[in-house]
Amino acid sequence: MRNYIKIILLLIIASITSCTDVIDVEVQQSPTRLVVQASIDWEKGTNGNEQAIYLSTSTEFFDTTSNTAVTGAFVSITNDATGAEFIFTEQNDGSYATSEFVPVLNQSYTMLIIHDGETYTAQETLTTVTDITRIYQDREDGFNDEELELHVEYTDPEDEENYYLFKFQRDGDLLPQFEVGDDEFINGNQVDEWFELDEDDDTEKIDVLQPGDVVTIEMYGISESYYDYMDILIDQIGGVGIFATTPVAVKGNCINRTNPDNYAHGYFRLTQVNRERYTFE
Repeated sequence: MRNYIKIILLLIIASITSCTDVIDVEVQQSPTRLVVQASIDWEKGTNGNEQAIYLSTSTEFFDTTSNTAVTGAFVSITNDATGAEFIFTEQNDGSYATSEFVPVLNQSYTMLIIHDGETYTAQETLTTVTDITRIYQDREDGFNDEELELHVEYTDPEDEENYYLFKFQRDGDLLPQFEVGDDEFINGNQVDEWFELDEDDDTEKIDVLQPGDVVTIEMYGISESYYDYMDILIDQIGGVGIFATTPVAVKGNCINRTNPDNYAHGYFRLTQVNRERYTFE
């Protein structure tokens, strides 16, 4: 009887240990590419002379330990009309900065990056943004009429095509929320852009806006090409499920002149921006 019990125990132990086998998941690897964060944003009410560009390299999906900062690159931006060149000085941490940039609205600029023997360029126009005329809170226009929402009002210019990027970030939240818009159906009108946070159904945490919350609002005037780029990115960041957007490779406007197949990730943008902060009552 004792021998029978020992055999049963051995079989149980063997079955348990056999369930602890490590399964290697093969993740498709992509070539390492230059990642460019070149957001030249001229905040209204400032000189706009202090600007920075950040360079890094892409990593494997599960890699969280590698230092991806790119050093030793040459970075500049040139005013295409005047030829004025602004050199961005390396800060030894992947960032390149200048305090001498001169922003000119509706002017085209070209960015030049030389890294690892290859030359990258991108061209954009510094896009204007209209003023924010009013910011207020309400409970009437969101998806849930019991929860607070934030309203941002502005008047769209009538005599031009306009594209907008909105960034909302509540103090204490890890990530901001982005929205893009155009004036195809609102041209020349007063516009009310509203922002609301939803309750997280998967946790007990209340994510909705509450009295005392402080939200930073950034409203950018952007080009049509950057609008298209961000529209795809925002769709891909959205929820998962059977109706989720199918991920696609999103290419920015940075072109590798030396080796076109080795394109860079990221985008070179030049925008004018309104920045405001609102505290909920």
